[in-house]
Amino acid sequence: MAFAIRVILVISLVIIQQNSDAQELIKLQNPRLINCRLDKIYQFGDSISDTGNCIREPLCQSHSDCRKHPYGMNFYQNATGRCSDGMLMIDFIALESGLPLLNPYRDRIANFRHGVNFAVAGCTGISAEIMAENKIFNTAFTNSSLTVQLDWMSSHFETTCTTDCRKKLKKSLFLVGEIGGNEFNYGLLQGKSMEELRKMVPIVIQTIIHGVKRVIDFGATRIIVPGNFPIGCVPIFLTQFMTDESNAYDEYHCLKDLNNFSIFFNNHLQQAIDEMKKKHPNITLIYGDYYNAFMWFLRNAVGFGFDKNSLQKACCGTGGGNYNYNIRKRCGFPGVEVCANPSTYINWDGIHMTQEAYKYLARWLIDDMLPQLNCHI
Repeated sequence: MAFAIRVILVISLVIIQQNSDAQELIKLQNPRLINCRLDKIYQFGDSISDTGNCIREPLCQSHSDCRKHPYGMNFYQNATGRCSDGMLMIDFIALESGLPLLNPYRDRIANFRHGVNFAVAGCTGISAEIMAENKIFNTAFTNSSLTVQLDWMSSHFETTCTTDCRKKLKKSLFLVGEIGGNEFNYGLLQGKSMEELRKMVPIVIQTIIHGVKRVIDFGATRIIVPGNFPIGCVPIFLTQFMTDESNAYDEYHCLKDLNNFSIFFNNHLQQAIDEMKKKHPNITLIYGDYYNAFMWFLRNAVGFGFDKNSLQKACCGTGGGNYNYNIRKRCGFPGVEVCANPSTYINWDGIHMTQEAYKYLARWLIDDMLPQLNCHI
């Protein structure tokens, strides 16, 4: 499965400059989505996809570790608000489409000719009001839920395409998520039971599907709706729910109960997507299988050159032990070190992944999605 990732720098401008829409043009040798002839990409989501919206919200910015070094250390030494050492999956998807990287919506002077990134780190799918009803507190201090991001989209289209959106969006790709994971992450860390969280799944799924309807109403014809990652493999939860019970872990040393919750959520999301497909047979609606993308990657990581002794350790972190994560002394805090080579680690900061990991995940997802996108390969 060839995946050329060597980058050709075309123009020597600083990428994603503050107060400028100048962007260094980056091209892959053999972009695999280019035959889909996409001209724009629109991204909704959370920290898996945020390229700089959170750091432009005062409260979110003040509570975000992603606003400063060492975040972005492999992105031209520039902390752009990406919660990684470098690029994210949406960056690789844009490059694979032959398009520039997506600018964040909250950057008011940015260039949006090739799409917009509406994602906000720390956000939830459901609204702040529903979060409050479930007695779960958003520790990222952002109210920019999926509904808010969709409202931003509406405002954007009102000024860019008004009456001819359907025509202008024919060659666009929409990614509605990954979103709807943080409400459960916050709930788990705040002591909610698995039963309480399972009861929330239908309203989160309903919110995501409503978001899909809204983008279809605007004229979207190609839509990807990603599911959640296997959260039982993530250092923050492996640390939080560490146990001596060996049967709590699967063969990859991931927590079974947490992964089963991800499967439960993803199954409900897939069912909802299948129902949407029946109602909209002319829309290309694809489930983004983040769960199986990650499990494929974890199984093959050592063969790809990742450190077999650090598959579930944070590269940027402290605390020793199996996972190198301490919630009170996180990446970006004074004295917290970064591993010598982030490209040999899957996990960057205990929650998010490294650029190198995101590269391989994008590879799997593009292989999985290409046959469904009806592109001329």
